[in-house]
Amino acid sequence: MLDRVLKFFITSFLAIAGGALFHLLAPVLTDFLSTEVLKTDLGIFKLTLASLLCLLTGAILGGIIGFLGSPYLIRQLKLFSNWVEQQLSKMPIHDVIAGAVGLSLGLIIANLLGYSFAKIPVIGDYIPVIFSIVLGYLGIHITIKKRQELTGLFDFFPKLLKELAKNREAKQNAAKPAAAAESPEKPAGKDYKLLDTSVIIDGRIADICETGFIEGTLLIPVFVLEELQHIADSADQLKRVRGRRGLDILAKIRGESKKLKVEVTNVDYDDITEVDSKLVRLGQEVGGKIITNDFNLNKVAQLRGVEVLNINELSNAVKPVVIPGENMVVSIVKSGKEQGQGVAYLDDGTMIVVENGQRHMGETLEVEVTSALQTAAGRMIFAKPKH
Repeated sequence: MLDRVLKFFITSFLAIAGGALFHLLAPVLTDFLSTEVLKTDLGIFKLTLASLLCLLTGAILGGIIGFLGSPYLIRQLKLFSNWVEQQLSKMPIHDVIAGAVGLSLGLIIANLLGYSFAKIPVIGDYIPVIFSIVLGYLGIHITIKKRQELTGLFDFFPKLLKELAKNREAKQNAAKPAAAAESPEKPAGKDYKLLDTSVIIDGRIADICETGFIEGTLLIPVFVLEELQHIADSADQLKRVRGRRGLDILAKIRGESKKLKVEVTNVDYDDITEVDSKLVRLGQEVGGKIITNDFNLNKVAQLRGVEVLNINELSNAVKPVVIPGENMVVSIVKSGKEQGQGVAYLDDGTMIVVENGQRHMGETLEVEVTSALQTAAGRMIFAKPKH
């Protein structure tokens, strides 16, 4: 269908061009034949018989040439359009837009300058064409090369509007201190505990909830759920397993927890990109506490006035206290870093370094505690064989 339309337009264009060209030859034909019949005025658009014959002859010849040559012209036009499409597909979209804007500006300037020089004799008609080619090319080249600098100039207006919106919002909040409609307010009697992504994936929070040590309402923000879903859909297998484990833990807490109420809030903050920052902001608004095992989030939340319940600190706090001279029975499972040392572990994961324990590898023996060391990674106990 497109080929037929193009063929019609090409044939029509060449027919009109041929008629117009042969019409210019009418005076030559009249002078050459010099007959009164050819000079007869037909009374239609001031045409003479010679002009009409030339016009018809040119239109017929042009139409025949266009009809026969249109398949070749259509093929060439398609090849050219494919080449242009390939070149444009290789360019980033922002370069294409910048080039189009530069071309438009260049042609506008060329039109203004060309009009000023158009009255020059002989060359005045050609100067606008030259200006259009040169300034159009310069407009494309300069805008693409200076694209980042030009876009930086226009960034001023969005930033200004954003600052004005923030100032207006701050004034409204100062005049009428009420939370936004979509922001959750802390109802009377509710003590919110906010879960972050790391503590959900960790999994220990489900067991802690069942013990009843956590009171109030567990508040799970929608942006935390979205981050878990993103991790679960990751191409990396380890991340995918961690994300799915987090979703299973949430399902377990919400479905099996009878001692704790669980709520999901749809509050999100479009002006904040980091999930941890959103969580701290939400904690400030609802007056809740954040449950996490992330050391950095712990420090940031405390600096911003939000209370934090750290699962790792709780785990270290509930480990049994040992004192020098106390006896315990352990199994040596591997060698220590120092020569002759053996390493054992308690049920809670506490590492015990046994002096001269390497020779008892794979054995269970009674040891005497000599000292205990509290580190950032947990508690470490040093002991020696009892006998």
